[in-house]
Amino acid sequence: MKLWSIRGNTQKLDGGAMYGNAPKAMWERWSPPDGENRIDLACRALLASPLAGKTVLFETGIGAFFEPKLRERYGVQEANHVLLDSLRDAGFTHEDVDVVVLSHLHFDHAGGLLAAWEENAPPRLLFPNATFVVGREHWQRARDPHPRDRASFIPELPGLLEASGRLELVDGDWSKTLGRNVRFHHSDGHTPGLMLAEIVGPEIVDGEAHGGVVFCADLIPGRPWVHVPITMGYDRCAETLIDEKRAFLEDKLARNVHLFFTHDPGCALAQVVRDEKGKFGTAHEVAELHARALAA
Repeated sequence: MKLWSIRGNTQKLDGGAMYGNAPKAMWERWSPPDGENRIDLACRALLASPLAGKTVLFETGIGAFFEPKLRERYGVQEANHVLLDSLRDAGFTHEDVDVVVLSHLHFDHAGGLLAAWEENAPPRLLFPNATFVVGREHWQRARDPHPRDRASFIPELPGLLEASGRLELVDGDWSKTLGRNVRFHHSDGHTPGLMLAEIVGPEIVDGEAHGGVVFCADLIPGRPWVHVPITMGYDRCAETLIDEKRAFLEDKLARNVHLFFTHDPGCALAQVVRDEKGKFGTAHEVAELHARALAA
């Protein structure tokens, strides 16, 4: 099995919102802001093939579905659908993808499911041959959002996914589509029912899989958020997220599971480490993956 980091459309969002209650004097060292206090963010997907005999895409980024006014409001930097171009650069098309795994349905993670915006054209679902894997708990949130994050969802998307006839809702740690090849960890601090997909590693030690890769989604958007107290203003419950993050990182450290970041503009993959004071950090950082073997 090989792994590719697939670049999607990029964003600029307010740094204060992305770093919650962390002071600017701290976060501007990690993410230098522009004149409007916005920081650069990637919307990166992970492609794995063959995984369970399939070509699997983990998330789709923000895509290009926004009309121009909203594209400007949300800081989307490109008008074209960058994810599709990046898939082609890796030797694939969206028609080649057998499974799309979605940690959650906020537009910066699922907007790439849709074709690029065209005037007077309704939203149109891409990936015609893919099964769409979504957590059941989060699906309920997407169908009936709370005012806290209603603007983060694409109203038409649940109906399009249902109409495809290729939607799988996951209740536990495993899906029917991917079997024991992908394990799901669950988190509620950012949004209810967030699913963190771990590609199960090749080593088994004391009955536990070691050496895999986990898609960190918005539990840990990038390297600065590995530091446990750092959260986002977008998170539903910061204290819950911090507790979940600590347990998540302890588990990944113990099992040598590497972290894959979607929003970090400079790093796709890293190993989690912890110093003598107990602070988590990263090492062996990789900017991009190009047909990288899982065990490499």
